[in-house]
Amino acid sequence: MKYYLSDTEFNLFSTLIYDQSGIHFSHVNRSILESRLKDRLRVLKIDKVTDYYQFLIKHQDEMKTLLDLVTTNLTRFFRNNGHFQAFEKHVLKKIVEYKKKTNNNHIQVWSAGCSTGEEPYSIAMVMKEKLPSHIKIEITGSDLSLKSLMISKGGFYPENRVTDIPEYYLKKYFEKKREGYQVKDEIRDCVKFDYHNLKFDSGLNNMDVVFCRNVIIYFDAAAQKATIGRIYREMSEYSFLFIGHSESLFGMNTDFKFIKTEWATLYQKNSTGMEF
Repeated sequence: MKYYLSDTEFNLFSTLIYDQSGIHFSHVNRSILESRLKDRLRVLKIDKVTDYYQFLIKHQDEMKTLLDLVTTNLTRFFRNNGHFQAFEKHVLKKIVEYKKKTNNNHIQVWSAGCSTGEEPYSIAMVMKEKLPSHIKIEITGSDLSLKSLMISKGGFYPENRVTDIPEYYLKKYFEKKREGYQVKDEIRDCVKFDYHNLKFDSGLNNMDVVFCRNVIIYFDAAAQKATIGRIYREMSEYSFLFIGHSESLFGMNTDFKFIKTEWATLYQKNSTGMEF
């Protein structure tokens, strides 16, 4: 069986994946794509990558499976604690002040590229703990990986996946099971999970906070700009955006304002003319 890709085959698959998702494969990470294809062809018992390509373009469900396979799902609870400190001590305070001025008690947060759910559940715990009880919390976790979303919805994590959760949160918001920990319903009820490809509009609107961390790093410049533009339009007029430490909006010519706090840097959308 032939599993390595010729230059022509590599260009076919990398272009298809880019067109479908915005994920960019260069010759530097070509081996990752070859490895993922090798595994999938073995499962499907297809001998030639060209046959698989023809199968892919005719079956959208298989395209979703391939995108799942080539997506990097690296995450953990409270990943990059500085972001969560800025979220708790700066962003939530500003958002609550804005909501009070506009007589709105509903805060919406989007965790884009949420992988197996650790990020949105971390967000939910902070909001549940720090916000007044009259505030309605709605968190959306979205991802390209259906397999990851199934884990997210289940809300169960083995012991080695909860080591970064503060002890107080772990005792209060998780139930110890024989082989791990189950997120309690009061946190699970704050979060809904959905399949979403950042190449397209999410259908969300008026999001107050967006976490899109360590996602656009896999896109080229054009896809990054298009994705950030869509996210901007889906955010409320006064809102905040977190991206990964190794990511930047520099050179994108966006309307986001760069914010530097004591704990982390982030971006703000403010088309209200109001300051808080």
